[in-house]
Amino acid sequence: FLEKLQIRIDEMDNILKKIENSLTEVEIETKNLEDEEKDSPMEEWDSEMRAAEKELEQLKTEEEELQRNLLELEVQKEQTLAQIDFVQKQTDKIEELLDQLSLSEWEVIEWSDDQAIFTFLYDTIELTITFGETVVGLPFLNKAYRKIVDLNFQSLLDEDKAPPSSLLVHKLIFQYIEEQESWKKKCITQHQVPKMLQEISLVVSRCRLLGEEIEFLKRWGPNYNLMNIDVTNTELRLLFSSSTAFAKFEMTLPLSVHFPTVPLPFSIQNHLGNIGQDEVTAILAKVPLEDNYLKNVVKQIYQDLLQDCHFYH
Repeated sequence: FLEKLQIRIDEMDNILKKIENSLTEVEIETKNLEDEEKDSPMEEWDSEMRAAEKELEQLKTEEEELQRNLLELEVQKEQTLAQIDFVQKQTDKIEELLDQLSLSEWEVIEWSDDQAIFTFLYDTIELTITFGETVVGLPFLNKAYRKIVDLNFQSLLDEDKAPPSSLLVHKLIFQYIEEQESWKKKCITQHQVPKMLQEISLVVSRCRLLGEEIEFLKRWGPNYNLMNIDVTNTELRLLFSSSTAFAKFEMTLPLSVHFPTVPLPFSIQNHLGNIGQDEVTAILAKVPLEDNYLKNVVKQIYQDLLQDCHFYH
């Protein structure tokens, strides 16, 4: 009996051990499950959220840095544009000065101790400068400079063969020369010759361009309904005629040496239609006082007054 009891006790012990082991495994598994619940998915989600927030903060920082860089670039752009504008204006001024300095409408024929001879306008105007005694002071062209005792302008134009435009140009230039008799008073030494030559060159250049404009319009004027050009002394008459606009009128311009730097007076003689002083005055107000002024006036009259029939009644 005792032996059977011991066997039974041993069996019960084994069963209790198995139960204990099972309970232990259950406790371990339960703990593992609890740990997993704590770590996943909440902890993993929290970790991802923290990483996303950190990345967002970094992106915001980078965006702010980019905004600062953009503002700096915008300021640099404005400064650069201002510098470019300044440089362009300075360049324009320099080019204008260079144009003026390079405007040499004269050629030197002779320069000696006694005299200097220059020609202008295709050798049709000659200037002779007579030198006198030397003057103590700064040298001129590595020589002692001299006083000027006489200035003489002479026309070499063959007036019998020259076209009316050339005669007009010469008259205007010599009008200017006569107006500048003070040269003989203010141009008294060799040092003042370059300035005087430059002043004359500016006038010769304007008058030469005027003569070229007149010759251009004589050839191409009919394309702009300019049917005739007449030059009498320093007066220019332009005859316009247009069947399209039912208009025919003559425009008279008394030219001066200051052309085209100042507005010119003009008169209109109407032969047909209703184009008169007021209409042409409105046209001239559109044309800037610059090179090719005469051509631009003719083109503007043609464009605004002679291409349609709004003056026909």
